[in-house]
Amino acid sequence: MSRIGKKVIAVPAGVSVDFAEGVVTVKGPKGQLTREIKGNIDIKHEGADMHVLALDETKETNALHGLYRALIADMVKGVSEGFTKGLEVKGVGWKAAMNGNKLVLNVGFSHPIEFVQPEGIKIECPTQTEITVSGIDKVQVGQVAADLRSIRKPEPYHGYGIRYKGEHVEHKEGKTSGKGKK
Repeated sequence: MSRIGKKVIAVPAGVSVDFAEGVVTVKGPKGQLTREIKGNIDIKHEGADMHVLALDETKETNALHGLYRALIADMVKGVSEGFTKGLEVKGVGWKAAMNGNKLVLNVGFSHPIEFVQPEGIKIECPTQTEITVSGIDKVQVGQVAADLRSIRKPEPYHGYGIRYKGEHVEHKEGKTSGKGKK
């Protein structure tokens, strides 16, 4: 049995969770999320606590038990608090700015890159070198942040690029001329 699946999900006030016909719907102050649940999984409410139960002991059900518990916990957190991912733009003269619903990146290419803000995601630029991606769906927030990072990944020689906040980029030693060596 899954250790993660056994954990109780605390449902905060203002959040409602409905489970009917294999679909979980979580509603909260920030929005609504739905997810289809497959396999022999059931959800039980006990006051402000929620339990995800495996109805049999097959290998597939045990694997899905912890997965669905984690996904539902993320849905509950998303509709109540939301998720945020921070990015930094490092480079000489590189900057990011919002233009309507488009993020405009000047990151060393001959032209600015425009990234359209997806539905359900909010992108902000508190400064010219910071980007904040936020939303209620953890997977979508992480994917948008990864897509932005992939526009110009950090390179290991100077550290230029778009990186996650707090990400450490290991620097490599540059070429040496070889003069004076025998």
